[in-house]
Amino acid sequence: MADAHDTDTSTWATTTLDAGDMGCGELVMLLRVRLRAMPGQVLRVIARDGGAPEDLPAWCRMTRNDLVRHDPATHSFWIRSRADWP
Repeated sequence: MADAHDTDTSTWATTTLDAGDMGCGELVMLLRVRLRAMPGQVLRVIARDGGAPEDLPAWCRMTRNDLVRHDPATHSFWIRSRADWP
């Protein structure tokens, strides 16, 4: 996780994906494509789906991507893409 005192979250992400209310099933398929194209980089995902706070961390663990930070107030998740995509 990022340093709790580092509040400039704009520098963490290479790009942002605003998924709005997209369901997590569709979102994780899109995430796989986007993250695979940017190994080692950080993607900020804004996801307002009610299941996202549980589903995205679980998906990150299963796919070996690193959930850098989650900010519930802004529905934002910073995910570092794994460097060794097949």
